[in-house]
Amino acid sequence: MKVYVINPNDAGQRLDKFIFKVTEGLPASLLYKGIRKNAVKLNSRRARPETVLKEGDEVKLWFADEFFGEKAPIDAVKEKPDVVFEDENILIVCKRPGMSCHPDEKQKNGTLTDVIRAYLFEKGEFDPENENSFSPALCNRIDRNTGGLVICAKRAEALRETDAAIRDRLFEKTYLALAHGKTHESGKLVNYLKKDSEKNTVSVFDAPTKGALTAICEYELVEYFKSPDVSLVKVRLLTGRTHQIRAQFSHAGHPLVGDGKYARTGGKNQLGFSHQALWSHTLTLHYPPESPLYYLDGKSFSAPVPESLSPQRLRLLSDDMTIKSIRKS
Repeated sequence: MKVYVINPNDAGQRLDKFIFKVTEGLPASLLYKGIRKNAVKLNSRRARPETVLKEGDEVKLWFADEFFGEKAPIDAVKEKPDVVFEDENILIVCKRPGMSCHPDEKQKNGTLTDVIRAYLFEKGEFDPENENSFSPALCNRIDRNTGGLVICAKRAEALRETDAAIRDRLFEKTYLALAHGKTHESGKLVNYLKKDSEKNTVSVFDAPTKGALTAICEYELVEYFKSPDVSLVKVRLLTGRTHQIRAQFSHAGHPLVGDGKYARTGGKNQLGFSHQALWSHTLTLHYPPESPLYYLDGKSFSAPVPESLSPQRLRLLSDDMTIKSIRKS
């Protein structure tokens, strides 16, 4: 038998959701059978799966030991997060390109999640031994080779509130991107993206398509550089889809510089980029008045523009390419 006393980070979630979090590989059928057969007790009484847990509740579980794994220790992580903002609820960091947000096939350890959890552990704000079901979690993610702002919840309540705000599209997010060709001064891209999980790519359609999700973004031209024929654009996401900016701009005839997945010329160290030239630049938070995080409503944050995307560098590069072109002619 396992006994759990519900703490503040466990409270506010359904009983069945909590049990799934504190177990490993427990089949749903076995969970709900266990609830029916009294293998689950809430405050020493019969339990219902939809019951919302309160701080101080006691949950007893009678399942085989194989479903209760050991808690993973905090790995020694030398890298520190680049903190843009932090309070008792959230942490906003600037992720470097090349770092995965979560473990994947290319990076198992040293992910942004690992770095943040180790940072909070060192500060004494997170101890996995004292948590039943929660650990600090990212509320949004960006591609491994995209850099810039990412938001993390330090408490379960903050995670629920921020996830809801993102789901309701309340946050405002802008990116800087370097795209091939000359874009319009401004524009709006509306497409439908269908994800292929096996290939980790998305297909873009101009009309509603079965299995495809609506993708909308607006952009404005920051500056066009004639010699390399590239446009620095500021993109405002109105939806958040996998590879949205990369796929939509490629579909529009302006693939991102360095993008080896959606641009035929990508991945060849173009203009100093061996990966997509994309940067999560600004983030404005919005929470409804009834939210405990409403005090953050309207606050904006930005990640300093990397040297590789600075207009000054691109102008110098453009001038250099122009001079070399004149000399050749």
